[in-house]
Amino acid sequence: MFFNLPLPSQLKIMYQTLTVYHSLLRWLVLLSLILSLITACTGLWKQRHFGKTDNAIRHWTATIAHIQLIAGILLYAQSPVTRFFREHNAEARQQFDITFFSVIHAILMLIAIILITIGSSLSKRQNSDRDKFRTMALWYAFALLIIFIAIPWPFSPFATRPYIR
Repeated sequence: MFFNLPLPSQLKIMYQTLTVYHSLLRWLVLLSLILSLITACTGLWKQRHFGKTDNAIRHWTATIAHIQLIAGILLYAQSPVTRFFREHNAEARQQFDITFFSVIHAILMLIAIILITIGSSLSKRQNSDRDKFRTMALWYAFALLIIFIAIPWPFSPFATRPYIR
């Protein structure tokens, strides 16, 4: 199977380190997105002023998501799954878990990060506080939905991984 592909020992260590880092960082992404959504929804419902704290939460959520994207891209480049998919495409497409990580997970997560980036940028540029909160809530909620679908949860029908690697 694809895990038997030879990798130099330094690449194995790098891959394993990135896997753990990427796995742990997902929790920070999820927590920041949930905090942003709570902030945006309470700001809307209570008709609050969009203050410095709200703006910092918006900004750091996007920043954390971008850090996760960089970790994901590095992991994708080193992954034996991706390598197997490139080298044995016809066989790899027959195995859904390989297709999930090589194509589906990567594309859905990239879309989610794009939504977070657009939502952050649009929210920052809105004139009214209500529009800032509403924009942040909508874009971040769609991104969170896609992320929940694309994460390989232990209970996922698509591909499973432990909660923490």
